[in-house]
Amino acid sequence: MDKNTITGFVLMALVLFGFAWWQQPSKEQLAQQRKQFVADSIAAAKKVQNEKMASLKAEQAKQAAIADTTTLFYTALNGQAQDIVLKNDKVALTLNTKGGVVRKAIINNYVGHNIAVKDGSKDQKYVTLFDGKDQSLNFALAAKQSNIETKDLYFTPSNQTDSTVTLTANAGQGKALILTYTLGKDYLLHLSVQAQGMEGLFNPTNNQLEVEWADKVRQQERGFSFENRYATLTYKKTEGSTDYLNESSEKEQITEEATDWVAFKNQFFSAVMISKDNFSTGAKLKSVPQDKNSGYLKQYEANLKTNFDPSGKKPSEFEFFFGPNDFRLLQAIESQSTFGKDLEMQRLVYLGWPLFRIINRWFTIYVFDWLSKLFPMGIVLILITLLLKALTYPMVKKSYMSSAKMRVLKPKLDEATKQYNKPEDQMKKQQAMMQMYSEYGVSPLSGCLPMLIQMPIWIAMFNFVPNAIQLRGESFLWMKDLSTFDPIFEWNHSLWMIGDHISLTCILFCAANLLYSWFTMQQQKDQMVGSQGDQMKMMQYMMLGMPLFFFFVFNDYSSGLNFYYFVSLFFSAAIMWGLRKTTNEEKLLAYLEERRKENKNNPKKKTSGLAARMQALQELQAQKQEEIKRHQEELNRKKRN
Repeated sequence: MDKNTITGFVLMALVLFGFAWWQQPSKEQLAQQRKQFVADSIAAAKKVQNEKMASLKAEQAKQAAIADTTTLFYTALNGQAQDIVLKNDKVALTLNTKGGVVRKAIINNYVGHNIAVKDGSKDQKYVTLFDGKDQSLNFALAAKQSNIETKDLYFTPSNQTDSTVTLTANAGQGKALILTYTLGKDYLLHLSVQAQGMEGLFNPTNNQLEVEWADKVRQQERGFSFENRYATLTYKKTEGSTDYLNESSEKEQITEEATDWVAFKNQFFSAVMISKDNFSTGAKLKSVPQDKNSGYLKQYEANLKTNFDPSGKKPSEFEFFFGPNDFRLLQAIESQSTFGKDLEMQRLVYLGWPLFRIINRWFTIYVFDWLSKLFPMGIVLILITLLLKALTYPMVKKSYMSSAKMRVLKPKLDEATKQYNKPEDQMKKQQAMMQMYSEYGVSPLSGCLPMLIQMPIWIAMFNFVPNAIQLRGESFLWMKDLSTFDPIFEWNHSLWMIGDHISLTCILFCAANLLYSWFTMQQQKDQMVGSQGDQMKMMQYMMLGMPLFFFFVFNDYSSGLNFYYFVSLFFSAAIMWGLRKTTNEEKLLAYLEERRKENKNNPKKKTSGLAARMQALQELQAQKQEEIKRHQEELNRKKRN
């Protein structure tokens, strides 16, 4: 390193040390910095201390509120859970002193299926609607310091019999919450919720009792998919009819009207809560479908509110129904209720849309009740089918005779319209056919309308049979239970569109449907004129394909419904075959020729009814086509000129 480099480093060091010495703070500045550091440290420590004090005060306030409630219900927050059973011949309801509500409901005299055992060897003679792990019910009261919830309280039983019990949660100093239960002669349980000496604990403006009710509805029948269709959370509007949440998907709803009752319903049994003073608007209802192999159908939840009197002068009253969805029984519940309301609980038995409901309500149920007192259920289904066939026979015969008339006239129609085989002559062909029908006094649509009248009966039975609890557990021939499917083959894994079984009655129904469709096709084919047969081929293929479609739809349906459709279609095909065999077509043609002569000898006689309207419509269409044709010819002439 040379002399100049060393000299440069020395000068740089002197400059740095000199600048540092010149920039150092004075003694007064150092004292001020020390003072500021101390002040900042003290402020930070005070801030931490204040935060700790605030947190401590909040915790103390929380503990004070808890201590206040604990002191209020000191004896009720501690205790020993005890089961109490209220029972009669129909139900056995188990209440628990912790929470003071029904924890288990057993319905007697109905088969309780063990779903895990397919052969039914471990079925029971009663149905367990729910037990403690499936269902919960809590009453909540908003006190000044904190909520009082019955699920946390231990109640003391008194006045206990097989049908009554009083449960008391003591709050000390003459304060108590009292639940009084009374079981009726059938399926109705009355509950009174009453405060005693507790008016000072509640806000003066708070006069409502919150009800939190939840139930994981058990699968009771062997056909999960079929039962799940009829499991719905249903409620009754105070100023209206019943409504329900969608049964096929998760649904949450807030009511916009007051309600009389809420029902957790499966196909054949329901748990219903009725409020004397109505449930307020804004009730939150929720239904969540469960997995097929879970053993449950739906998870129901209902958050409700009703009136509550803290003074205890007026109790909050409820009635619970734990029982079967039997139409006549549910009608009788209204007379057993002490609330004097138009409950309409029979609406839990779904009978279809208004027209079909009228048929089931005023015909099917009465006939079913009468026949079921005399015959087994399988015979009842056959007799109902025969009765309906007898009632509709005049319409069926009229429909068939109309088709027979068109069939015997077919050769004459073919001859009269053979010159109209060109596509542009189809309107003239239709007019010629209508003219001949008019001459012979035949209406081509008179056979269709009577058949349409029978459709509401079919649909009405489609709604009635799956909801008839009388079929549940009833056997007939090879069918062990008319309320569920009757498998001839079963396997462990569900296949797409088929499921895990093949139902014999479904096969019979589809076979009868195929037979009936074939008869119908033959009848239509024999009366088609010209190229109409070719035009109707696609429709015929669809008619033959419908039985296959019905197999995939109805394979999971109840054997009772499939059996009814099988019997109905079998007799329909038999009636059609019998009419075909007993109709003398030569005499029928002679009769038509005689009518034609009469019509020609009476020129003043005009076509009337539907045939006249069709003829007028065709003439109008022909006029419009002629006008269009003349207009087009005029345009072409102008273009040429």
